Amino acid sequence: MKMYNFNAGPSILPREVIEATAAACLEFNGTGLSLMEISHRAKYFQPVVDEAVALTKELLDVPAGYEVIFLAGGASTEFCRVPYNFLEKKAAYLNTGVWAKKAMKEAKLFGEVVEVASSAAANYTYIPKDFVIPADADYLHITTNNTIYGTEIRKEIDSPVPLIADMSSDIMSRPVDVSKYNLIYAGAQKNLSMAGVNILIVKVDALEKVSRAIPTMLNYMTHVTAGSMFNTPPVVPIYCAMQNLRWLKAQGGLEKMDRLAHERADIVYGEIDRNKLFRGTAKEEDRSLMNICFVMNDEYKELEADFLKFATERGMVGVKGHRSVGGFRASCYNAQTIEGVNALVACMKEFESKH
Repeated sequence: MKMYNFNAGPSILPREVIEATAAACLEFNGTGLSLMEISHRAKYFQPVVDEAVALTKELLDVPAGYEVIFLAGGASTEFCRVPYNFLEKKAAYLNTGVWAKKAMKEAKLFGEVVEVASSAAANYTYIPKDFVIPADADYLHITTNNTIYGTEIRKEIDSPVPLIADMSSDIMSRPVDVSKYNLIYAGAQKNLSMAGVNILIVKVDALEKVSRAIPTMLNYMTHVTAGSMFNTPPVVPIYCAMQNLRWLKAQGGLEKMDRLAHERADIVYGEIDRNKLFRGTAKEEDRSLMNICFVMNDEYKELEADFLKFATERGMVGVKGHRSVGGFRASCYNAQTIEGVNALVACMKEFESKH
């Protein structure tokens, strides 16, 4: 039986990327050594980092004055590193979900935090609009895609203060105007690579502006200056990211990814809206193209476990909603296929016909 991967992260990757990474783990570039055992400072590995950086800059059209770095620690580590490097007195945060709230919690250790708006009272089912950004804030932090609740910001916010974005689950799914941001960061395991590495695009002249002393490993400038090589980087996840960036370019770049994201989402949301058993959870204008969240309509709530079992038996992997909200979630990252979303829709239709 064919399996269709809808996991929210670690998530689906193109088969050729998985195979290339697996092959390198057995033998890397004819060296007779595994990628897992070569020195990160060996002449063999530096070209991997260089190509990953160059492809990121090319695909996102990164302007001059920005650098791309790869760091370990998961995006949750950036919740701390961001205020360490950018918060002098006051920071503004848009609270759109669990990860935004956790980022705010870390920032409060370093200075005043202003919550400019929140959709918590509505269980994060929408993206707040028309909020006021304090003109004296050091930065505004946003989370562009909310994996648990299925909401997404797919257009750049016009901010009077520097903008910082956690793009962990929708990076490389659409073109982005990088010039609007002082920092973009992402845990790579949701749409770019395997778990174990973060990708960051940082405006260099925005660094080293805070008065506090920053520990060496938490200082972004340390890693900009060292080209991600200050200490041993996560070599296998960086290699996997490089292979995936190659794949993205070969597929037609981010404009193509954006078109496919809309196509996949239209198919799944179309069925959710048509099928009498299900309903979407996010407000329509803020629906995520990456994480499509839905539940059983109230009158069919007792069928939830039955549908999960039914879908799993037909090869749908990872469609169970996050443990904090329940229901279902179909994650449709870049590597998700039209075949996969059509298989899910067929499963939903078949289940409807039985009930």
